[in-house]
Amino acid sequence: MAAELTLVQSNLERWPAAADGVPVLINLSENHTFRIDGAQGGRQVLRLHRPRYQSRAAIGSELSWLEAITDDTEIPVPRPIPGSDGEIVQEVAPDRYAALFAFEPGEEPQPDGDLVPLFATLGHYAATLHNHVATWQQPERFVRPIWDAVGILDQAGLWGDWRKAPRVDGETLETLTELDAALRQDLRAYGTDIDRFGLIHADMRLGNLLVDGEHTVLLDFDDCGHGWFLYDLAASLSFIETSPQVPALIRSWLTAYLEIRPLKPDDLRMIDALILLRRMALLAWIGSHGETQLAQEHADRFALDTAALARKYLAR
Repeated sequence: MAAELTLVQSNLERWPAAADGVPVLINLSENHTFRIDGAQGGRQVLRLHRPRYQSRAAIGSELSWLEAITDDTEIPVPRPIPGSDGEIVQEVAPDRYAALFAFEPGEEPQPDGDLVPLFATLGHYAATLHNHVATWQQPERFVRPIWDAVGILDQAGLWGDWRKAPRVDGETLETLTELDAALRQDLRAYGTDIDRFGLIHADMRLGNLLVDGEHTVLLDFDDCGHGWFLYDLAASLSFIETSPQVPALIRSWLTAYLEIRPLKPDDLRMIDALILLRRMALLAWIGSHGETQLAQEHADRFALDTAALARKYLAR
């Protein structure tokens, strides 16, 4: 982490608002995220991108959608701050990119809290975003990943190979291999028509929210890409899929979503499949991000619990 801190410190002058600031690491997940504490009390947030994960064009595409969401909707999202050269994406070292954002107050919601009202907010946000992308004119060279079965389940998946995750062996490996085949078949039958598949946030989990009273900011569009719209529901349940709250959370999310955007019976029937697809994506992520605290916290049980959920799905 020392190298990343030094890299950030040596590049803060690129942004006049942050030039005199002190960087403090606040999150290590896909990227390094720093709070920049200014000498006069101002704050920003700087995201230092992981090498070779997103290209400059892909990061620029993400931030163009973020700006459009700010302009076209009422969803609270972080505001990108351009550097002194006017560019939002800054190359701070060869193949290392960074972006600065306005600081947003709030706290990450905790899994043991009452999440039902929050999931109504997430359903509202998701439906609003899905309607937005139906009319938004994407800029030229819009580059984002595809969160389909191939992108998640293949050995060269976007987040790694789920087969290499901790505790994936023996009976667990057999069950998850069977699940892999079933998900591919079921999702192929479901299809990718424009009413069910498009640009999504793809990582709308508790860790990417800041709650300040009645105000909820949606963070981290770094993994936004093309996928099934109800994958956003599945992503909201990340790491809490085995909680007894889950049925109530799904109902709350869907109730709010349906007030804004319709769904078909086929969509509702695919919720369990998409939850398991997300579990497989997270399993791959845990296997390829073992240096992070989040992966370490879940390494021991995640594959076993995923297999237990898979057996219920396969038995239907």
